[in-house]
Amino acid sequence: MERSERLNQELIFLSYKNEFHVNDLVAAFDISKRTALRDIQSLEQLGLTFYVEPGRYGGYKLTKRQLWVPVLLNIQEINALFFAIKALSLLSATPFEKSYTTIYQKLMATLPLTEQQKVTRLQEVVNYYTIPNLDGPKLLRPLLSAILDETVVALQLKANPKPQPFQLFDLLFRNGVWFVSGVNLTTQHWEIIRCDRVTDLTTTERPAQLNYEDLKQRQATYDQQHHNIDYRCKLTPRGREIVQRNHYANMQLKRIDGQDYLYGGYNQDEYDYMIQYLLSLGTNVQILEPQSLQTGYLAAIDKIKAMYN
Repeated sequence: MERSERLNQELIFLSYKNEFHVNDLVAAFDISKRTALRDIQSLEQLGLTFYVEPGRYGGYKLTKRQLWVPVLLNIQEINALFFAIKALSLLSATPFEKSYTTIYQKLMATLPLTEQQKVTRLQEVVNYYTIPNLDGPKLLRPLLSAILDETVVALQLKANPKPQPFQLFDLLFRNGVWFVSGVNLTTQHWEIIRCDRVTDLTTTERPAQLNYEDLKQRQATYDQQHHNIDYRCKLTPRGREIVQRNHYANMQLKRIDGQDYLYGGYNQDEYDYMIQYLLSLGTNVQILEPQSLQTGYLAAIDKIKAMYN
């Protein structure tokens, strides 16, 4: 472990203690007593405040507990952090999009010039491509706030003249589209809504009916009951790779005797979407069951073939 990383871990280790001894650091971090004493001097410079109590049972008494621990990063960790910021900033809409440039500038300003040059070089030679936003949602930040604050909000949805009261659970970005999920308090149904369908959001004075654990359980129940039609498909190795890059929570990959299979469940409302998803796998998938999914899949192929007749 590098010294900067060890100092960071030592600060965390000591943050909630009232006192400590040199041997505590020796034992916890497998270092010598001499190294531990040098580390204690460095920790004091980093903000650890203490006084020494002499005697056989003395030691270091901390005078400021629950420290705000400075984060000490090596160059590999710094590069990973800048890469993550770059990847996130490529999304045209996130709840935090206006923050990425500021974070980037602040972090860059903390680095010596030589390290700034290394980070800049990294940004030039490592590229990350992702699917751009296709929907252009406008209310991601207030949607996220409603989730974190556990407030009841009235959502105005396209093609629905009356606002609906919701308790929201999470945000999901998939294939260029943002979704929000939660409980419609009028119908008591779990709903997954495209965020671009939300045209307005108003915080209500209505007390929350469900806490986080309640919502989590409702989501689990929805996933179990909603996706009630089981399917099973055989995949080629290429098919497995495609599914790994683009799959849904109710999809599972299994390998049996060297053969890859795709398992899961769908709702009848998702029938057409399932067919389109499987078509995207091309010759890398074979539907084993149910028969109705095979029939719809083959009918879709016939429609494609008819376009060229």
